Amino acid sequence: MPNLPPENLTVATTGASGSLFLKHLLAAVDRDPRIRTVNFIASDSALRVMAEELGLRGRSNLVTQILGKASRKIHQQSNADIGANIASGSYPADAMVVIPCSVGTLARIANGIASHLIERAADVCLKEQRPLILCVRETPLNKIHIRNMYRAADAGATVFPLIPTFYNRPPNLDAMARELVNRVLAHIGLPQSKAYRWKG
Repeated sequence: MPNLPPENLTVATTGASGSLFLKHLLAAVDRDPRIRTVNFIASDSALRVMAEELGLRGRSNLVTQILGKASRKIHQQSNADIGANIASGSYPADAMVVIPCSVGTLARIANGIASHLIERAADVCLKEQRPLILCVRETPLNKIHIRNMYRAADAGATVFPLIPTFYNRPPNLDAMARELVNRVLAHIGLPQSKAYRWKG
């Protein structure tokens, strides 16, 4: 975990089920005063999943569609723009979260195949030894998935599967997604004041 909370965050989403988690993560970082800038990338496959799960339509105003309002700190990047700021180690991104992370994206990150911005930004995090959180979403896992999770973790990423908690008795899906997001953000140095605390 970093010593200081990240001020400049990269968030990516890929073609796996779990867009609700992304929605709550973006909402949390948008309202968190500790974060100044968020660079957001969605893969083509993610756009299709979000259309199904969140009712989004098209690529324009994606952040506004997800949040239901405009954001001054979240900036959408094109996954095809391999020359974007976050593709360079000289750009001061403090951490990156991929939520949800498909096993295809996991495979490309774990094996250094950076043909699109999401994988390149993740590769930069690994080479610069910055926090990289991969919220993998797949079940059941085959040996290829498990090997790739090991490869990514061995390179410095944190594999953070989208496994929600139930001991806090979430009353609905939104509460369940928010609590998982709280755990993810705490892991990169952004603990949330409304997160559930186990009291024993």
